[in-house]
Amino acid sequence: MRSSSRDTSKGILHETKGKVKETTGKVFGNVSLETEGKAEKIAGKVQKNVGKAEKNIENDLDEDTSRHGKY
Repeated sequence: MRSSSRDTSKGILHETKGKVKETTGKVFGNVSLETEGKAEKIAGKVQKNVGKAEKNIENDLDEDTSRHGKY
């Protein structure tokens, strides 16, 4: 598995965990858990976007490499 796919998957997981923590914190009135969930959700979004950016770079490099191979 490429690192971009791994980062995207981990980002989605953290984002989901953050949403669950945030919702649980809201339901039970636990401000600390709600804040922790928000932070984890944001970190997950960042990690997911890093994975997407890495994938775009990898695709560009693959295209560039294959383009140079034809000449």
